[in-house]
Amino acid sequence: MSIAQVGTNPFLHIHTNNLPVSPTTGSGIFSKQFFPLSFRLYTYYFYLCVSIIQKGNMKRIILITGGQRSGKSSFAENMAHELTSSPVYMATAKVWDDEFRERVRRHRERRGGEWTNIEEEKELSRHDVTGRVVVIDCVTLWCTNFFTDSDAHVSEALEAVKNEFDRFTRQEATFIFVTNEIGLGGVSTNRLQRKFTDLQGWANQYIAAQADEVYLMVSGIPLKIKQTP
Repeated sequence: MSIAQVGTNPFLHIHTNNLPVSPTTGSGIFSKQFFPLSFRLYTYYFYLCVSIIQKGNMKRIILITGGQRSGKSSFAENMAHELTSSPVYMATAKVWDDEFRERVRRHRERRGGEWTNIEEEKELSRHDVTGRVVVIDCVTLWCTNFFTDSDAHVSEALEAVKNEFDRFTRQEATFIFVTNEIGLGGVSTNRLQRKFTDLQGWANQYIAAQADEVYLMVSGIPLKIKQTP
């Protein structure tokens, strides 16, 4: 990361785009007209140290959970917009038919052209999102793809989800995962549904344990339930 890039880091709101590469060039904030060389050197190395620290701590994992139509996706998209002007949207849904394909198209148009849209059913780690802010929507559909491909074997699907999550989040990026808090309405009478509820619940717990922040959405209101210092 260069000194100029510090100002574009979404985690560091210090605008240093006009800083020169060298403190001795005498331009911008280091102007010889205003500051002696000693001060210019001090300021230069301060920003250099900050940029190094920030580069090593760019990874951030955020989990947003809640019921259907609780406002999860809107909250995630707004959060991404606050962090960057060029967010990434990673859709995990499997496109089953033309109706669903049209729904995906409408959602993409609603988000706007500033978004980079990626469709990935399972292998999120195939995509390089280093330095980006990426919304993964959603964990439930992502788990569904592993669940169906494993013939509804919960332990096999869960292990695959964990491994892929670990591979994906090794990148230095901001990850905003959207998931569903299913199973709050009681135990299903359907055996397959009970198995998937187990998979979803354990996957949510695994991601939440790794997350720096966790939000629970209730009727459009975000409740922060975890914040790593």
